[in-house]
Amino acid sequence: MAIPLYIVDAFTDKPFSGNQAAVCLLGPNQVMTDETMQNIAAEMNFSETVFVTLQKGSFRDASSFGIRWFTPTTEVDLCGHATLASAAVLFFKKGNGNDAITFHSRSGKLIVQRNEDDKIFLDFPADPPVKRNTEEFEGLLQACVKDLSLVHSVHLSKCGNLLVRLVDSYNRIDFEALKPHIDQMTGSESTGSVIGVGLTLRGSEDNGCVDIQGRVYDFVSRYFTPWRGIAEDPVTGSWHAVSACYWSKQLRKKSVYARQCSLRGGHLWVDVKGDRVLISGKAVINVEGTFTL
Repeated sequence: MAIPLYIVDAFTDKPFSGNQAAVCLLGPNQVMTDETMQNIAAEMNFSETVFVTLQKGSFRDASSFGIRWFTPTTEVDLCGHATLASAAVLFFKKGNGNDAITFHSRSGKLIVQRNEDDKIFLDFPADPPVKRNTEEFEGLLQACVKDLSLVHSVHLSKCGNLLVRLVDSYNRIDFEALKPHIDQMTGSESTGSVIGVGLTLRGSEDNGCVDIQGRVYDFVSRYFTPWRGIAEDPVTGSWHAVSACYWSKQLRKKSVYARQCSLRGGHLWVDVKGDRVLISGKAVINVEGTFTL
């Protein structure tokens, strides 16, 4: 079996940044077991490998596809950057002429659109977090930031993402230099109630949270999900379905501009619209080839 394969940098407009995803395209007659998908994801060893299934028609003409996402160790219910990467392959490599594409996933229908500037928009369910007591997660917080005086507040989303807001006086240089103890994180939280931890900081000129053009980020973040086999995720669309809901309320803004401060890094624009969020960014397709089984 020959499977078209693409390697894509998502949430960036330049190579070697953003979040990498391997995109595999499966035709109507290419049936693949869960085990094989997981083995391919482990072989690719990116934070996510995504399988896009054509149900009828062609990749060029169809407007509806199946989609599944795998980390190197497990299947996940939702992945933003790999969805954006998949749409980029369909729009820009397969020449799909539809203005919108619908992906059918375990999380429901996901609608992806594009504009004339090659920006891709993901329509995701909002996952607003609820404030929790810091003491509930004391061990986990110590593993993440060591000094609990840095923690402003903690909030847990329905899907299990823990948002940890740091104090506004913290600066971007120190934020990017933080080195959480990954083993301690998993050891201190084994109940299954937390699937990921996002550290986040309000942006300002004073703390250095500005882009190369001098625009202030509304907030910056870093996202860790060792429970899913990923120490730190470079840029995470689904995390921004949580963090954008929080910051939109805090800042009283419906549209927010965000930076994920991993080593590769990337930036996103998010519009909060009731129970949905519209996450947008660009992508760079670096590699095109074939995975042969």
